[in-house]
Amino acid sequence: MKNKTEADDVFQDAFITLFQKINQYQFKGSFEGWAKRIFVNEALEVLRKKQRRLHVAVDTEFQIEDTHEKSNENRKFSISQNELLEHIQQLPDNYRMIFNLFVFEGFSHKAIAEKLNMAEGTSKSLLSRAKSLLRSKINEKTSKKVS
Repeated sequence: MKNKTEADDVFQDAFITLFQKINQYQFKGSFEGWAKRIFVNEALEVLRKKQRRLHVAVDTEFQIEDTHEKSNENRKFSISQNELLEHIQQLPDNYRMIFNLFVFEGFSHKAIAEKLNMAEGTSKSLLSRAKSLLRSKINEKTSKKVS
């Protein structure tokens, strides 16, 4: 979500849905996985209605490898959680949503396409563009730090 208030609302609504559907849990697979699906689906439903996109919290440092097309030079950047979240928040909504679903939630492109009513190729393309834009933003910021 774009802000904490929206995230809190979705979280609360997801808990209500979870409690309403608790009798549907069949003890097949983990309860955590079942509950996670409810929370993710609740968030996706809100996003569809409001045309908003996901915000994700990351628990660890994130490393990104940059391969320059014009040279064979590879550079690895270490970026803090807060810096990464800032960059992710700056992505266009559709890029951010696909990036978060694929990278952090572990959805396949096929699952993303089905949930968002889009072609699988569109999901792949948006993820590629999101990664490219993130890479550019990180390169830009690290270049400024070095200068």
